[in-house]
Amino acid sequence: MAILVTGAAGFIGSHVCHRLLDERQRVIGIDNFNDYYDVGLKHDRYAALMRRTGFTGRELDVAEYEPLLALMKAEGVTTVIHLAAQAGVRYSLTNPFAYLESNLTGFGHVLEACRQLGVQHLIYASSSSVYGANEKMPFAVHDNVDHPVSLYAATKKANELMAHTYSHLYGLPTTGLRFFTVYGPWGRPDMAYFSFTKRIAEGQPIQVFNGGNMLRDFTYIDDIVEGIRRLIDKVPQPDPAWDRLKADPGSSYAPYKIYNIGNNRPVELMTFIKTIEDALGRKARIEYMPMQPGDVQATFADIDDLSAAIDFRPVTTIEEGIGRFVDWYKSYYGISLQKVVSS
Repeated sequence: MAILVTGAAGFIGSHVCHRLLDERQRVIGIDNFNDYYDVGLKHDRYAALMRRTGFTGRELDVAEYEPLLALMKAEGVTTVIHLAAQAGVRYSLTNPFAYLESNLTGFGHVLEACRQLGVQHLIYASSSSVYGANEKMPFAVHDNVDHPVSLYAATKKANELMAHTYSHLYGLPTTGLRFFTVYGPWGRPDMAYFSFTKRIAEGQPIQVFNGGNMLRDFTYIDDIVEGIRRLIDKVPQPDPAWDRLKADPGSSYAPYKIYNIGNNRPVELMTFIKTIEDALGRKARIEYMPMQPGDVQATFADIDDLSAAIDFRPVTTIEEGIGRFVDWYKSYYGISLQKVVSS
């Protein structure tokens, strides 16, 4: 089995590659190393992969179809884990074309290459952001998700629709994963937990939106990777009980599945910040801000379908996960902090 991981220098992608290499799988990893956030961090993740036996790396953009197809054909790719995308809700407000090129054109190229080469299973990253204006909690894959509130969310919903089309027309087995606020070592600097840690460590104020009245289903990276790994061998099959008169968005008559991967235990933002404070031994200076355009007040994953399919539920607590992230952060950036005892 040759597994292609797109976005291999990214946060989730690099962790997935390491897990597969630990199992002595043959992994082909590609990334375009864009400058959305610190390219040095991406190169450091990638360098660690390049030192490992069984890894083949290429700098390649999924927005370029012919090189992608040629690489997959040459390497005999049988499974694709597509994690490359232009991420970020707020960035999409000012840089829409980056999302159209990477998330729509790029995903279309991945789908077509998988079809041309008869790939056995395509797993791809969707996002909890597709739930948009939904307020029924917890979010379930059986819910309608036709009201996105950001362009990023709209592109991820479009990916699910595009995948279903290929599953329907060509029998390509596709599995979409709606990730819920992933965090952990080697994480993304644009994410709130990363910037909070950096600014608290430096004694700088942090901006907290919606007066701190936010709930997030924070999910530790190892739990995400475990879910992905178990799903590789869970190739979707058509559901013979699927009812066209009561169409269920979470499954299909085609070989197509959608799963939430979340912690299933949403945490108040202020509790999350307190956990970072405790791990750092420092108090945050907080500037309260109004709600940001494109943001949502709460996320909460219903993971019953995922648990039933692969017998797995995330197990890492916020305290464990944030502790590991802060330890990595201090080591990676060479920071030595003395704990400050507040009165």
